[in-house]
Amino acid sequence: MKVRIIVDSSADVSEHVRQRLTVVPLTVRFGDHEYIDGMTITRQEFYEKLIESDELPSTSQATPDSFSKVFAEVAAKGECAVVLTISSKLSGTYQSAMIAAEDYPDCIFVVDGKSAATGSGILAERALQLADDGMDAKEIAEHLTEERENVCLIALLDTLEYLKRGGRISKAVAFAGGILSIKPVIGLKEGEVVMLGKARGSKQGNNLLIKEIEEAGGVDYDKPVLLGYSGLSDILLQKYIVDSAAFWEGKLAALQTTQIGSVIGTHAGPGAIVATFFKRKN
Repeated sequence: MKVRIIVDSSADVSEHVRQRLTVVPLTVRFGDHEYIDGMTITRQEFYEKLIESDELPSTSQATPDSFSKVFAEVAAKGECAVVLTISSKLSGTYQSAMIAAEDYPDCIFVVDGKSAATGSGILAERALQLADDGMDAKEIAEHLTEERENVCLIALLDTLEYLKRGGRISKAVAFAGGILSIKPVIGLKEGEVVMLGKARGSKQGNNLLIKEIEEAGGVDYDKPVLLGYSGLSDILLQKYIVDSAAFWEGKLAALQTTQIGSVIGTHAGPGAIVATFFKRKN
């Protein structure tokens, strides 16, 4: 039986992976204008609006109805599906998927990814690998529930401005950080955003990002690795790739990169760099 892998639009993946996924969109609102993520607004257009706007956009979870429509199609084709969502601590999308899945107990299996953006992305790519290996949907869901604990997402932000706009830090902290060129490093733990450290300047920021990867226990190169960037340009990401070449050269056939979407981009702002991988088991 064919297994379909379904994600919500907050999952960031490389294009060749996206073509194999079914995507349920979230919505993005700038003032009075609402857009369907990835359908009526592209990522490039999102960042153009984000930079121009004085207020942060808001994002809304995918609805049970949007999942139900996809699940009905899956069932009608005699397929099964694994549904991977953004962390339930960051969005109500997981709950929406669970509500919709109640009508399909034998063929729809929902997994709280406990991650976001590229973290959800590498879990989705891992799900595709397991499907290619011949696992059924229930087995894939069980494996993802175990393997999500080893997903590591570490991000270096270029600015504190968007955390300030979102009310996550005070204006005074943002002002001082701007004067001192503070680059915060954040991560996801137990599905929630946490501050891992702060650096002065991009060079120290890149070094701190590399240090955090080392402290995570190293990279499992047999599983998906994905780097991401927010904003209109990947210049800062390319510099980081050069600075951290020892992590990737000779260990991966190709280093995959992608543009971060609206859900994380709203709070990180442009210029963020994200490294996502599965931790090596001790």
